[in-house]
Amino acid sequence: MKLRQNAKHFAYRKALETPGIRSVANSGLVRLHTKIFTGKADPAHAEERKAHLDGLFDATMDAYLRALQAGYSEAEAREITHIQANFDFYNHGWTEMMEFPADELEAHYDRYREFFERWDVTIDEPLGQFAPPEGLPEAPSTPERLEDPEHPHAEGGFADDVYIETDDGELVVGGQDEPDDVDVSEAVGVEDGDS
Repeated sequence: MKLRQNAKHFAYRKALETPGIRSVANSGLVRLHTKIFTGKADPAHAEERKAHLDGLFDATMDAYLRALQAGYSEAEAREITHIQANFDFYNHGWTEMMEFPADELEAHYDRYREFFERWDVTIDEPLGQFAPPEGLPEAPSTPERLEDPEHPHAEGGFADDVYIETDDGELVVGGQDEPDDVDVSEAVGVEDGDS
């Protein structure tokens, strides 16, 4: 998958790993991701998906932290969570929100098979053990979109590794090293307490 990576991503990581500000950063990141992906959704269905997406992204924050603890890089841990979200989008027929084409689902799963199997994550059960006990809020599916999926936000051909686009537009395989001067106040939700 192709992701972006800059100093803010390392600030998000640090904020999520810091007691006392984790919940604020988590809430900010959930809101940010829900906003981004409802913006990619069919406008006729965006509002009805918000609660589901909030729950999904909240659960993937736990997966992100577990991946970091297991030794995955920041880019790999973030990619794991994006793959989980894309499995969920696919299962609901929300193909217009997907970041990679449906024919790359298995290839993305296989790259992180060890992590996914450890936490019972499958394409059909994208959250595995990270699923909240009460489940995610329901949201209507659009299964008819699976018959001839359209992926206006997907970029294919990046299933063999994690690809990072830097702020300079350079494509880096595997991601960047964490900068020495990470400022946790740059994290979403932490910078001003309410964004």
